[in-house]
Amino acid sequence: MHTKQKAIRQVKSEWRDVVLVCRKCSKKLDGGFGPDGKTSFVKALRRVLPSPKGKARKRPQMILEVGCFDVCPKGAVVALRADRPGGWLIIPKGTPIDEAARQLGLQPGTEPPEAGESAG
Repeated sequence: MHTKQKAIRQVKSEWRDVVLVCRKCSKKLDGGFGPDGKTSFVKALRRVLPSPKGKARKRPQMILEVGCFDVCPKGAVVALRADRPGGWLIIPKGTPIDEAARQLGLQPGTEPPEAGESAG
């Protein structure tokens, strides 16, 4: 007996930017960002970005924790924009979150560095 297969559907999203952050790096740092240095990179980054209330897919930027990138820097987290897979950033613990957002091209009027360019 065959069951009717459901059709593939598309769901609308407001995302303009998607940032991928290594979950393993974040966990190893156990905070390290924000004014008190006790906030995870993902939470600190989400707090400085404009975010309407409601569902995550309605935000203009999405910050996603993903599996390990196998870079494993000491005292830092690896992050990259999904639209620039060749430009990974190693963001040291304690980096001001506004600077990290700027390097990722998430502040108005900024573009992330091209792959191979210095992020500093």
